[in-house]
Amino acid sequence: MSTELTVNSYFNDQVKSIGLGNSEGNLTVGVMAVGEYEFGTSQREYMSIVSGALTVLLPNESEWKTFVKGETFIVEANLSFQVKVAETTAYLCRYE
Repeated sequence: MSTELTVNSYFNDQVKSIGLGNSEGNLTVGVMAVGEYEFGTSQREYMSIVSGALTVLLPNESEWKTFVKGETFIVEANLSFQVKVAETTAYLCRYE
């Protein structure tokens, strides 16, 4: 468990997050600006929407699904997923 905060910036500052470790494990809390992005995983990720919505194309799926505030989706390790953001959205990601 990390005790330091780490700041991350992706896609020309359109996605920013702060990484932390606590009793729940390793987490990032971040914000995505309007746009389309593709992310890769190195661990299983539980991504929860805090505010706004993400439309996601999960690995091995052919249809996009929208997740809104309070909903969570899971992406297994070593896969990639695509995201469309129609309004600025905040998220919490927990890693296993």
